[in-house]
Amino acid sequence: MTYQVDAATDGLRRMSACSDASVDPARCLIILVDPYSTGCMVGQEIKKRGYPLLRVWTKGFAAEMKTDTHVPLSCRDLTYVADVDDLPEWSLDDLVAAIEQAAREHAASIGQPRDYYTIGGCLAGGEAGVDMADLLSEKLGVLSNGAEGDFANRRDKKVQQDLVRRTGMRAVRQACGRTFAEVEEFLRTEPFPVVLKPTDSAGSDGVKLCQDLEEAKEHFEHLLTVEAVNGGFNDQVLCQEFLRGKEYVVDHVSRNGVHKTMMVWVYDKRPRNGSQFVYFGMIPVDPQSPEAQALIPYARGVLDALGMAHGPSHGEFIITKDGPCLVEMNCRAHGGDGNWAPLGRALTGGKYCQIEATAAAFLDEEEFKAIPNEPPSPLKAHGLEVNLVSYSKGKVKSMPGFDIIKKLPSFVQLSPATSVGATVNYTIDLITSPGCVVLMNNDNKVLERDLDFIRYLEEINGLFNYETKSEPLARPSAATFGLGSLPELPAEKKKAAKHRRIMSIDRPSMVRIMSQDRPELRGGLMKRFTTVDASKEVVVVVDPYSTGCVVVQEIQSRGYKVISLWTKGFSEDMKKHVPLSCGSMNYHAEVTAGDNLGETTRELYKAAGALRIVACICGGEAGVDMADQLSERLMVRTNGAQGAFKNRRDKKVQQELIKAAGLRSTRQCAGKKLSDVEQFLQTESYPVVLKPTDSAGSDGVKLCHNYEEAKEHFELLFEVDPVNGGSNTEVICQEYLRGKEYVIDSVSRDGVHKTMAVYVYDKRPANGAAFVYFGMVPVDVGSTEAKLLIRYTNRVLDALGMKNGGTHGEVILTPTGPCLVEMNCRVQGGDGNWRPLAKALTGGYSQVEACVDAYLDKKAFASLPTIPPSPAKAFGQEVILVSHAQGDVIGTPGYDDIKELESFVYLETGISKGCKVEHTVDLVTSVGSVILLHEDEEVVKRDIATIREMEKNNELFELKQSSRLMGAVSTMNFKNISLADRGMD
Repeated sequence: MTYQVDAATDGLRRMSACSDASVDPARCLIILVDPYSTGCMVGQEIKKRGYPLLRVWTKGFAAEMKTDTHVPLSCRDLTYVADVDDLPEWSLDDLVAAIEQAAREHAASIGQPRDYYTIGGCLAGGEAGVDMADLLSEKLGVLSNGAEGDFANRRDKKVQQDLVRRTGMRAVRQACGRTFAEVEEFLRTEPFPVVLKPTDSAGSDGVKLCQDLEEAKEHFEHLLTVEAVNGGFNDQVLCQEFLRGKEYVVDHVSRNGVHKTMMVWVYDKRPRNGSQFVYFGMIPVDPQSPEAQALIPYARGVLDALGMAHGPSHGEFIITKDGPCLVEMNCRAHGGDGNWAPLGRALTGGKYCQIEATAAAFLDEEEFKAIPNEPPSPLKAHGLEVNLVSYSKGKVKSMPGFDIIKKLPSFVQLSPATSVGATVNYTIDLITSPGCVVLMNNDNKVLERDLDFIRYLEEINGLFNYETKSEPLARPSAATFGLGSLPELPAEKKKAAKHRRIMSIDRPSMVRIMSQDRPELRGGLMKRFTTVDASKEVVVVVDPYSTGCVVVQEIQSRGYKVISLWTKGFSEDMKKHVPLSCGSMNYHAEVTAGDNLGETTRELYKAAGALRIVACICGGEAGVDMADQLSERLMVRTNGAQGAFKNRRDKKVQQELIKAAGLRSTRQCAGKKLSDVEQFLQTESYPVVLKPTDSAGSDGVKLCHNYEEAKEHFELLFEVDPVNGGSNTEVICQEYLRGKEYVIDSVSRDGVHKTMAVYVYDKRPANGAAFVYFGMVPVDVGSTEAKLLIRYTNRVLDALGMKNGGTHGEVILTPTGPCLVEMNCRVQGGDGNWRPLAKALTGGYSQVEACVDAYLDKKAFASLPTIPPSPAKAFGQEVILVSHAQGDVIGTPGYDDIKELESFVYLETGISKGCKVEHTVDLVTSVGSVILLHEDEEVVKRDIATIREMEKNNELFELKQSSRLMGAVSTMNFKNISLADRGMD
């Protein structure tokens, strides 16, 4: 309400304090200036003691801040005698007159004399009200901190540091100005990062950590153009040194210069999601601890320096190597909607917290005197405030994690910062925290267990269910890892390519590192000769890339020449896809396939010259069909290409063949146009899998959650080029198989199948994606699941007519038994980086050697065991690197640390200095692959744990730090608070 000033009226009586026993509380009016957040809870406590309240809103205070959004749920029914808005044209005298007039009018409205009320106190209800509360209280002659001299600007962050420095206490280096020129010298000489903030900001409003001069200048200019959160505009910006050390909060309440410590807290800050400072919570500190004993006297000295004689204060400090140093003193109660209040009371024994003590300081001197100078030691309860951290993003469909948290034994209060229909982002600062939880328990073990469970919920993305979106189902064995984001395509190329394939050969930043100090990995290659003189014979390898190059060099090591045959349309870039372990490739000849099989055969004979062609092997997925056709034409060992076997690489044909053999297969439908598969997509349960029928491994494979997504991806697949070149001619739609996913690597000769290895994919939810690959783990072939998988896979190979060569089968163990995902009719991909691991597990051989044996050495193949040894001869696995952060890479310190791991064998990544890294949600956004191997299982486990901890703490990469919000948790406003039913106030 706006009151007109009546200059003719007499003033109300004022009291220097309300603690006189003769005073009737109902007649002692308390003024709250800008009451919001915890200020409302202080008002509620005053009202409970029988004192009426009058609310004053300062000039320019934001209308949105006056709404219930910023009023704690427990205070929504708080009433005031009157509301008085300080009008722009009013002086302080005008405001006082309006307050008195409002009090008289209310007295008359309740049938009391106009001079019924006495003004007994005036205090700030929030940060924006501090200056006016000081002015008003001094003017009204009630308890006041005063507003004379420097104390008129005690809320100013620069003034605070200047006042502290005058006393000889540690203060921050700083510069302040209205123009950038006034702070430029400081910014050019002060080591970065530096903190920039408005001089009179409310808590975290506008506070940023800037990493360089350019960022600092940009933020300086930004602050002078934006409106402050409480209204009005910033007219000065403060630049300060960045204090390094743990950050603490010390809450006090004062009366007549006697400062009583309510609580000491420490912020739990950790690096997450690419940010160096993510708040995980606020933990109480024992007041007798060395840290508290250093902080408490320093904080009280700061209060004296600022002239803070009365009322609540909330100081933020960092313990530097030089001792405690003020960050800022908030001359009002601890914020955060007072969510901490139940915990604060419990920690002191259930009697008081800063809210009750503030009321006592203004209303009851004897009660204030009875409050201890410090909280009890040890504290009377176990508890903390937990800031929730999101490792994912998406539009919230439901919040099951919140319901679970409310059922925890230690649960006291939940304040969500999001709701159904809102968008949650990765937590990188306080603004992106999805909420706050207060936990408390008499049993510290129960408290720790509940805290660990909340952290577990966060890590598995269990807090929220998001609206669904298409998810890639790429598999590690078919991909090149850690390629990150590519530079933007030129405009002319964007039109020609709606979707860009990411391959290692596109990346000049590709990094491959192999251990040079593991003697057990260097074993010389055994040369085997299957004829009188292998040097007179030649092997044709079709499309040798990735592991195909490793196969080529194994063949060459046995004395054979090799002709590389490139299929028509095979990508020139893919021809350069050569593993690090292979170095440069040398062929007897390179031939490009002709227009027909006859022409190709003639070209091969011409290239072979006097050499006899003794085998024709596929060197990669794109070469499977040609290798089958050519080997049949050349009359060497072959799988044949007659009948249905002509298209055995076709995913749809594979499922039809195994179904005809009586094996478990997927429900499916394929087509060249949407109408061919529409009925299937409208009747099959979602999600469903869509992929090209002849894709290379994971190329184009997607999990779609509804018909619209499936339709969109179906049409997309006909617009993009496959990774190996050419174009997609048919798309297959399949049921989504639920269960663990396995890899079975085999080698066959004349229909005799020998299992080389069984692996299980380590898939977990991360960064909001349901299926993120964390690694590929060997499975003991003596296990029940391995026995089921091997038997099933051998029958699949028979059904597909796969009698010769290497195969790489992907199978899901469903509730109804093993079911084929797809059979790759070639050796496992991934550049053969797994070869040292495979050889160690078997004690000397891998799929590479066995594949060459199958074609060129009958005796050697016969001597190979049908399955690998059980238990394996060593321990190890492939670890797929997962990024929990995003940003521009300026360093890769984690690579050096990984290289030093005792079990390290190999690292491949596409992320290097200058690249952009993203949150890992699929294989394209994975950041690398590491092979670990050791004879001691504990060493491998320890090294895996080390890598996972590095990922979690953002230690793989040094990222360019953008400006970050640096405000404290206590300033945050949450909504929709949920309380445990514990009979607490």
